[in-house]
Amino acid sequence: MKRIACVAGARPNFMKVKPVLDALDRRGAITTLVHTGQHYDAAMSDVFFDDIGLRQPDVHLGVGSGSQAEQTARVMVAFEAAFDELRPDVVVVPGDVNSTVACAMVAAKAGCLVAHVEAGLRSRDWGMPEEINRVVTDRLSDYLLAPSDEAAGNLQAEGYGKDQIHIVGNVMIDTLLANLDHARSRTTLADLGVRQGEYCLATLHRPSNVDDPRVLDGLVRALAEIGQDLPVILPAHPRTRPHLRDVPASVQVVDPQGYLDFIALQAGAALVVTDSGGVQEETTVLGVPCLTARQSTERPITVTEGTNRVVGTDPEVLVAAAREVLAHPPGARRPDLWDGRAGERVADVLLDAAEPLRPTELRSF
Repeated sequence: MKRIACVAGARPNFMKVKPVLDALDRRGAITTLVHTGQHYDAAMSDVFFDDIGLRQPDVHLGVGSGSQAEQTARVMVAFEAAFDELRPDVVVVPGDVNSTVACAMVAAKAGCLVAHVEAGLRSRDWGMPEEINRVVTDRLSDYLLAPSDEAAGNLQAEGYGKDQIHIVGNVMIDTLLANLDHARSRTTLADLGVRQGEYCLATLHRPSNVDDPRVLDGLVRALAEIGQDLPVILPAHPRTRPHLRDVPASVQVVDPQGYLDFIALQAGAALVVTDSGGVQEETTVLGVPCLTARQSTERPITVTEGTNRVVGTDPEVLVAAAREVLAHPPGARRPDLWDGRAGERVADVLLDAAEPLRPTELRSF
């Protein structure tokens, strides 16, 4: 039976590897969970293991924070040592964080098969570090596990072989659907003093939004104006909180939320304002209107087949869009294969599909 190492580094990765690990374990694969420690505090890491029932890591690299180069290098050095002991047949890397590309590079250079979960997502914005991580990881990968036809089309257009591309659906939605009833049964909304369908939930963490005081102040100003129409809840990401200043009373800044509490807040919101990729997907499945405070999205399917609108960071545009959406909410839609079974399809590919051509055998791009 295949030995498969699954890598998780940052908060979204935990929700992505859980259904994959579960499906592989049910099929009898020999699995190892590697936590790089890219997110390392309790609010961004430990609580998610408890909330979604993810087993404790078999290997914890403990790399911590740092610049893009520092963090990527630390993951590579630490994972190389772990890889030499584990000797997996396949390394599964989800998403687009530094841990993703770092572990993919180590595995590829060691001659190991690499499987990229969420392959083919493209924003075409090279100002996003995640876009670089996505493109490089896809180039290093043998199994390209795409969440949608749209993502698979991106890969085909870039010249990847048909034997590499597998449309499996969205693994993060597996975790959402598995935990939704539990999340809704919690007292999260009452604890924060808000009621179902009568508040706006906001999240801001992207460096381009929170590191530039002018941009962040403008976004907070927009949230404050939205707060004149309905309460705004802003769970403060550790990256964001030090930069917040003079936040008006109409914006309630709270600590980072655990997975279940955050899902409850999304499900109960009248509107979500975010710069997160995963939140765009979750709100689509929940049928909650979402405004993305970015210039582009790597998940355009959430716009064409979901509840999301990309509105940028201009405060006036954001407020106008919020009022329009609150007055005329979009209808609920859900993309194909976002059905709670993506993890099973990933396991089927890794355990049953013919081994793809090695990168050295592929035609030159």
